[in-house]
Amino acid sequence: MGNKLLLTLVICRLIIVIPGLPIDPSVDGKLSIDPSDVEQASLDFGLLTRRQPLAVLHPGSAQDVARLVKAAYGSNQGFTVSARGHGHSTNGQAQTRNGVVIQMSRSNEGSELESGSKPPRPRVWARERYVDVWGGELWIDVLKSSLEYGLAPKSWTDYLYLSVGGTLSNAGISGQAFNHGPQISNVHELDVVTGKGELLTCSEDQNLELFHAVLGGLGQFGIITRARISLEPAPQRVRWIRVLYSDFSVFTGDQEHLISLHAQPGHQKFDYVEGFVILDEGLVNNWRSSFFSPQNPVIVTGRVLYCLEIAKNYHEYSAQTIDQEVESLLKKLNFISTSVFTTDLLYVDFLDRVHKSELKLRSKGLWEVPHFVPKSRIAEFDEGVFKVILGNKTSGPILIYPMNGDKWEWRSSMVTPDEGVFYLVALLRSASENGEEGQSLEYLIDQNRRILRYCDEAGIKVKQYLPHYTRQQEWMDHFGSKWDWFCEMKREFDPRHILATGQQIFTPTFSSSSDMASMSEYQRSFKTEQIC
Repeated sequence: MGNKLLLTLVICRLIIVIPGLPIDPSVDGKLSIDPSDVEQASLDFGLLTRRQPLAVLHPGSAQDVARLVKAAYGSNQGFTVSARGHGHSTNGQAQTRNGVVIQMSRSNEGSELESGSKPPRPRVWARERYVDVWGGELWIDVLKSSLEYGLAPKSWTDYLYLSVGGTLSNAGISGQAFNHGPQISNVHELDVVTGKGELLTCSEDQNLELFHAVLGGLGQFGIITRARISLEPAPQRVRWIRVLYSDFSVFTGDQEHLISLHAQPGHQKFDYVEGFVILDEGLVNNWRSSFFSPQNPVIVTGRVLYCLEIAKNYHEYSAQTIDQEVESLLKKLNFISTSVFTTDLLYVDFLDRVHKSELKLRSKGLWEVPHFVPKSRIAEFDEGVFKVILGNKTSGPILIYPMNGDKWEWRSSMVTPDEGVFYLVALLRSASENGEEGQSLEYLIDQNRRILRYCDEAGIKVKQYLPHYTRQQEWMDHFGSKWDWFCEMKREFDPRHILATGQQIFTPTFSSSSDMASMSEYQRSFKTEQIC
């Protein structure tokens, strides 16, 4: 009751400041100025950036989100609003200074509301094969809910403890993307709160521009409160395989062959294709640690290795044919013949395989600079980055795998290299405060800059996934031919530039000083005992 009264008081204060603002003071969630809530919202996953909001909203419904954004949009001075999922954004992308952070993920402490009002749980439509989920829902919970009906989403991220709204605001990619496209290509419908505070349903059939703008839109046009995700029958088990290569061109040739099979029947292709680079000799025999303790260690010195990681889904009733299908596909590849390592596991365990590693690394911080690299320049990237800039040692995995461009929705906000096939290259590294120089935060950040500078000087037109820039010209270069459309959508759906200011793409139309004054008034109202 106390939390609902607190939010009611704040809304009433907003009504007093903005006469005639049509906000219903009945609320479902909690607006908090608790220091622990504010502190948590001021941090991001990499701990690189700190931006302290003045309050944190734990919404109990989409209407709570709409009320807050509408108040920000309609106020004389204005204040900023940023949506935060499970806290895995980097470089301050989900933060806002002197505004309000909306904590969308229910799993964070504080989102369990005293009133009992909470965002809706996933609702599976088994016959239609889709699921409706709250924007802050974690993908691991979407998986668990859909598996109860023998169904699962088609496209994933490698790590499932991310929010639905968060990944759909970027793209959502993993080893299934060559087959089904990214997660943004597997959405039927969205409920979105725009920067005007309007709660709109959008799809291919209604509010089409908003639908495509929000998907991959980095939170610039609206906050996703509901997503309708496409489902398919879930397999029961996965055959997971890793093989090694010493020749980069052979490695990429086999990867591109495998993703070219995407239109073939299920028994004639793999369901998952990824790869990674092994630079550190000490990692050569750890690359298969997820499988079993090896009896015959691989002996390799003085060279870079490339690992192809592939998987085939199957059901218990087809277990007798899985060996033959896998063998037939492997015969067409040119890996080192003695380097095949295989394991079988439950489908849910395969999808959740990264979680154990994440728990070990959480306290250290995870640093990443992922790129999309055109297929035509990937060999040059290998020579200049993997073998020169990174040298022979790294503090974490380096992913590299190709995707089919025709599986991506070109009308979305997401930008990729302008080629039919392009590669994801992701440096997933851990910084250590007391470790070697090559693992320090300063060293890794400088190395990231060198990689970007090398690509720029070599004319390799990479596109950053989870992009981070500090100047608008850099954002213009990033979006390229989509920039004018991107700005038009911003004017249409967030004209005051209230949303996702942590991305540093647009500047709010009100000054930071007036923003501070406005929010300070609201903050004082949080503490008052006056009842409106």
